[in-house]
Order: sequence, then structure tokens, then C-alpha cells
Amino acid sequence: MTITARAAVHDGAGNRLSVRTVQVADPGPGNVLVRMGASGVCGSDRHVLDGEWQLPSPTVMGHEGAGTVESVGDGVQDVRPGDHVVLSWFYPCRRCTACASGKAYACTGSRSEECVLPDGSTRLSSGGDPLFPYLAVGSMSEYAVVPESAAVRIPAEVPFDVASLIGCSVATGVGAVVNDAGVAPGESAVVVGAGGVGLSIVMGLRLAGADPVIAVDVSQEKLEAALALGATHAVLAGPRSVDDVRTIVAGGVDHAFEAIGRPETIEQLPAYLCRGGKAVLVGLPGVGTPVRFNALALAENGQSVIGSNYGSTVPARDFPRLAKLYLAGRLPVDRLISHRIRLDEVNEAFDAMRAGQRTRSVIVFDG
Repeated sequence: MTITARAAVHDGAGNRLSVRTVQVADPGPGNVLVRMGASGVCGSDRHVLDGEWQLPSPTVMGHEGAGTVESVGDGVQDVRPGDHVVLSWFYPCRRCTACASGKAYACTGSRSEECVLPDGSTRLSSGGDPLFPYLAVGSMSEYAVVPESAAVRIPAEVPFDVASLIGCSVATGVGAVVNDAGVAPGESAVVVGAGGVGLSIVMGLRLAGADPVIAVDVSQEKLEAALALGATHAVLAGPRSVDDVRTIVAGGVDHAFEAIGRPETIEQLPAYLCRGGKAVLVGLPGVGTPVRFNALALAENGQSVIGSNYGSTVPARDFPRLAKLYLAGRLPVDRLISHRIRLDEVNEAFDAMRAGQRTRSVIVFDG
């Protein structure tokens, strides 16, 4: 049986999405049909719309989502109809060496980046032509079909708008702190970029007991949000950003996180660091974007630069933990959300993102 759904579709040209009716086929073996409750509007989607990343098209956009299991295909054991789930945009195959080693974020068997299910198919179509769900999720649709390993059950008490952000920005930001940087209590940190991911890094640093935590951004509004979420200091981005941070922490910070993906801010990270400090690249630039570092200075100062992909998240382990932290009042994810919108307002949300406005827009579906 096939059902219909309204979805935000990118046809592969231009930066606008068209909201139209699409067809969603029943879940096949190992698949899960999810009725979406909410979908975040994330910078990774913008990279696609602005032509910085190339994907199969036409594409149902969105990869940061949560909803209710509607039905399951043959062989599914982890979830059942009625469960509330967060969707992972990088579904693990559960079979490769990385998965067997507990490193789902490094899975070599996933076809998520091809925007297809494990068997290479898609359950979405329009007028008989296939549609590709972005990162095998396609959360900007009333319904999504995902692999079983991409649907992680969480407590029903977590609102869908909050749960959707756990699936990407929160897992990425908190994971960058806990899993990748290994920040210890009392260590100092700077976060360059106070959007949804940057603010999630701030929350992660607060959880880890970092001090001081310094946020850097061009937006006073976002800096105020960072202070409300646990940053101890706010620095307005500009020519003196490094000097301002080093005034707060003499000698430089222990950890510097970049959450924008701009070459110029990435290249600036080592200047924030103390000797032996660690720079963590969390923001994603366009494909093929080069950056330059002074290799001699890095070596002499014993500094390191590491990449953080999805915060080294293991969805089955980390999503429930993050949900519990939210319910315990220790991870105020709801305060990341500046705008709750309808699906029809998605283009305006991306325009606001391009203008550096809002902390996070979330599409909330009816029902």
C-alpha cells in the first residue's frame, strides 16, 4: 500500500524548496515507517540547497527528525508501532569492523550518504519517479521510511521538537565535547559560532564542567543565547577575537571548537589555544574547501587539530542518554529553539539562516 505525504523537495537547481504531495510506499524488510512529529532546519541542508554539496536529486530534504513508528517491515525487532523515535542521519550497518568495535559513526557499510536504504532503494516517489530522502531520512516530510538502525526509541515524555534536535545538532555538539575532545572538569574552552551546533557544544561543555566557556559570534542575540545556556563569557567576533579570548584566559584555552565551517575561522583556531591545546573541527565547509595551518607552530606547541563527525555518536547508546539528560533538566534543548514553524515556512527559515538569524528553526507537523 502507498500513502501520500506533503514534503519539502529540492529538484537539484536553485536554493528553493517546493512543498508538494509525494508517495510513500510501505516499509520493506528491515525498514520502519515513521509519522514525523518534527524536523530541524539544519545547516547541512543549506549546504545542499546552496550548491556546496552534491546529492542525488530530486531530494526530500531534512535529516534531523523525530516521530512515531507507524508500521514496521519484516524482521524489525528494535521498535514497534507507537514507539517514539529519534532518527539518525548516518545509519550503521551493524556488520562492518567499525560497527563491531562500537564505532557506529565510522561505519563503512552505511549507504546513508547515497540517500538510499541498505538495499539501494527508496520508498519515496512523485508521479512514478523516485525521490531520494536526504541522508536516507528525508525528515521534511509527513512520513519517512528509514532502516531499523536509524530509528532509536526514546521516552515518550520528550517533545518531538526537542527530540528532533537530539538527532543531529545536540548529538553532534555534545558528542564533540564528550566523545572527541574528552574535555575534563575545569578545562577552558572557546566555541566559535553560536548557532544550533555551537550552542549544543556550549551545553556539552557545561555538562563536562569546563570553565571558563567562551562563545564567539557576530550576533549579539546568539551570544546572549550562549550565556543563557552555560557560557561564562561572550566575545563579539572581529579582528580582536583572539586577543579578547586570551585576555580572559592568559596563554590560551585548552580546547577550541569551530562550529561554522568557514575556512577563515577554522584556520584561526590554533591561535586561541594554549600549548598542548586541542582544536576540534565541528562545522562542515563546502566540498573540497582547503584550509591552511602553520605546521611548525602546531608541532612546536604540541597542539592538535581533529575532525569531529557527528560527535562520534553511537545513536543507540547516545540518543537515549541525551533524552534522559533533557528530562532531568541538565540539557535544556528546548531553549535552542527560537522558531517553531510550519512546513510551508521552510524557505523563510533557510533565508534567516543565511542571514545569520535565529538559533534553530524546527518544523512541527500537525498531529
